[in-house]
Amino acid sequence: VQLVESGGDLVQTGGSLRLSCAISGFTFDDNAIGWFRQAPGEAREGISCISVRDSSTYYGDSVKGRFTISSDNTKKMVYLQMDNLRPEDTAVYYCAVGSFIKASPLQPLWYDSWGQGTQVTVSS
Repeated sequence: VQLVESGGDLVQTGGSLRLSCAISGFTFDDNAIGWFRQAPGEAREGISCISVRDSSTYYGDSVKGRFTISSDNTKKMVYLQMDNLRPEDTAVYYCAVGSFIKASPLQPLWYDSWGQGTQVTVSS
């Protein structure tokens, strides 16, 4: 499985970005595709995921109402629309594929294939 993120950039507070994740070598089945982020000195944080089977979506509290995950299974792409960005959103953003665990869908431990990440920087 290969995942390649793109779309990271430098934006001002209140701005928007759309991240993309291209996935290859993967059969869309009963899995989850997630977006995570990691700021310097911080643990990796699960921010959103989508269940491949039923397209149900999940969000972390820090991004709920501001970020939207979507997928195009025919193109094997997953997107993260990020609106109303804040300086605390600054991090490297990763997409990942893993098992869908409904009890804790944003737990990084459930994900076993990761992209290289894309940098998002939000200036104040």
